[in-house]
Amino acid sequence: MVPKIIRAKSLTSFYTEERCHIGEIYNQTDDRSHSLARTRVEPGATTAWHALREVTEQYYILEGSGLMEVGDLPPENVGVGDAVFIPAGTPQRISNTGKSDLIFLCICAPAFSPECYEALE
Repeated sequence: MVPKIIRAKSLTSFYTEERCHIGEIYNQTDDRSHSLARTRVEPGATTAWHALREVTEQYYILEGSGLMEVGDLPPENVGVGDAVFIPAGTPQRISNTGKSDLIFLCICAPAFSPECYEALE
């Protein structure tokens, strides 16, 4: 890994089959220790039920409000400043319950790769 600064204006996002927009901030082939993405869920949208094999996730809510469903926990409202910890292999999804975009940082350890994604719908 080499030091670098990643400018917000250089980030591009893409829409996924999971029903959210992902902007990868950090996901390097030479550093698989973790990845960092900015995720955006549109108002009224719910992401697909999914789990990540052998990858833990942490969400940190930056904007908006939502309903988080994770593992065996009862659904719980989340908002700005809240964090969600998702163990590897745990079913999850999040719904945007607000009138504006739900935006959160998603940290994966080890780094996310499409091979770890398991669709549960």
